[in-house]
Amino acid sequence: MEKNSLIFVAGHKGLVGSALVRELKSKGYNNLIMKTSSELDLTNQVETEKFFAESRPEYVFLAAARVGGIGANNSFRADMIYNNLMIESNVIHNSYKFGVKKLLFLGSSCIYPKFAPQPMSENALLTSELEYTNEPYAIAKIAGLKMCESYNIQYGTDFISVMPTNLYGENDTFDIENGHVLPSMIRKFHEAKVQGRDFVELWGTGKPRREFLYSGDLAEAVVKIMEEVSFSDLTKGMNEIRNTHINIGTGTDLTIYELAFIIKDIVGYDGDIVWDTSKPDGTPQKLLDISKIKSFGWKPRTSLTDGIEKVYRWYVRNNADQE
Repeated sequence: MEKNSLIFVAGHKGLVGSALVRELKSKGYNNLIMKTSSELDLTNQVETEKFFAESRPEYVFLAAARVGGIGANNSFRADMIYNNLMIESNVIHNSYKFGVKKLLFLGSSCIYPKFAPQPMSENALLTSELEYTNEPYAIAKIAGLKMCESYNIQYGTDFISVMPTNLYGENDTFDIENGHVLPSMIRKFHEAKVQGRDFVELWGTGKPRREFLYSGDLAEAVVKIMEEVSFSDLTKGMNEIRNTHINIGTGTDLTIYELAFIIKDIVGYDGDIVWDTSKPDGTPQKLLDISKIKSFGWKPRTSLTDGIEKVYRWYVRNNADQE
């Protein structure tokens, strides 16, 4: 990418998209196209085609998605598969149709089987069944990945997919019922501290292991890939082109139980933790093999405690009404 290249960041207000915008601007990319969902409905085929025809972006970061935690994934199964399939189909197809030079698609580590060998390499994809609660969302993300591969093979496009681990950062959705585990915990502990509650109730047993990556580190990796890696780099020596996506994570994990006590300490909450074991745990472990991304010269820079402290400060600043 040149510094004046016309770049469309789809989903620029979300957790990933906002981190991408910050990273791009810090590197001198200022010719960015950013549309809110009210300005451009990417699930709408006509609207999306019109946007590409008129705007003609040269590069696309596809971070727009319908997302949520284990509760939302299980409760809004139709929304998860429909909205994500429509967004991906419209953006990827029109990127091909209107000559986008390069597209980067953001997936999710939930694409991997529930009982995949740990850490999960890119080749674990489609080797066994998915975790039930997020199956519709995962299938949509797998479809996006396969669309990128298929358009590259048939049409010679340069569309790359990355699969981040569990993410957290500024502009996250701190929704207690439908958000992801880390931001939901931040809000639960903060509200319990402010309201003087004796305990905080958390879902599951606390035993599942999870890996967490700060959104700013992901943004660095994604922009580096867009600048330096092409689809041809990912297919060298392949007889059958498959699993060309790139895992992005930290390479380390911890239990949800351990995470809860880290957040409890950072927030400064003095009460107890009660585990609701009637709620689902989800996949027992989701740790990514990050050897591929490391081979391109990237590694994460933000420790989990430093990242959570940053995000908690951001949360408090932007939720002063809860103080």
